[in-house]
Amino acid sequence: MIEDNFRHKGLRKKLVKEIAEKGIRSAQVLSAVEEVPRHIFFESSFLEFAYEDKPFPIGFGQTISQPYTVAFQSELLQVEKGMKVLEIGTGSGYQACILSHMGAKVFSIERHRSLYLRSKENIRDLGYRAKCFYGDGFEGLPTFAPFDRIIVTAAAPFVPEKLLEQLKPGGIMVIPVEAGGYQIMHSYHKQVDGSFETHTHGQFRFVPMLANKDNNKT
Repeated sequence: MIEDNFRHKGLRKKLVKEIAEKGIRSAQVLSAVEEVPRHIFFESSFLEFAYEDKPFPIGFGQTISQPYTVAFQSELLQVEKGMKVLEIGTGSGYQACILSHMGAKVFSIERHRSLYLRSKENIRDLGYRAKCFYGDGFEGLPTFAPFDRIIVTAAAPFVPEKLLEQLKPGGIMVIPVEAGGYQIMHSYHKQVDGSFETHTHGQFRFVPMLANKDNNKT
């Protein structure tokens, strides 16, 4: 049974106000942040940190991203209801739930088997229907392509060509690209002729995007 009480809801309202003051304008994104219970993705001993606008470790060298960053990337995606969205880096499952709440059909890849199993359970327990896969994010999901939107939630050392190929014409990919100790957020807008219009959106910090699946079978 998931507990989501008045205190949790009040803290989310406060968080929404905070990220709105930082520049998030999309009512759709703000509504999702207010509705998705971020504390569900935390161990009980760390619940006090769930509604701070900060990233937090979730094991295996990974973090649950800062709420502002989740909202920022979600806003750049310009998601419309029913769109197919590929997420690279499921992590805790929080971003996938935000996108699902926004009406996206989410396909999410995680390379850490233990995180994959945990996030799959979290997403299911919250009643969202994101499809989770244990695999290599650099490869994408060619079987389910093309996608309307692609979001990468880890620091990419380069822009994977296979992900660009799996994006529909008219689609958008949002990806933080390594720039020497920090990342520059990029959005790639695929044109009808297959070319890309590229925009940059400032500096961020993410954990590294790693190739191949891990060997953890637990």
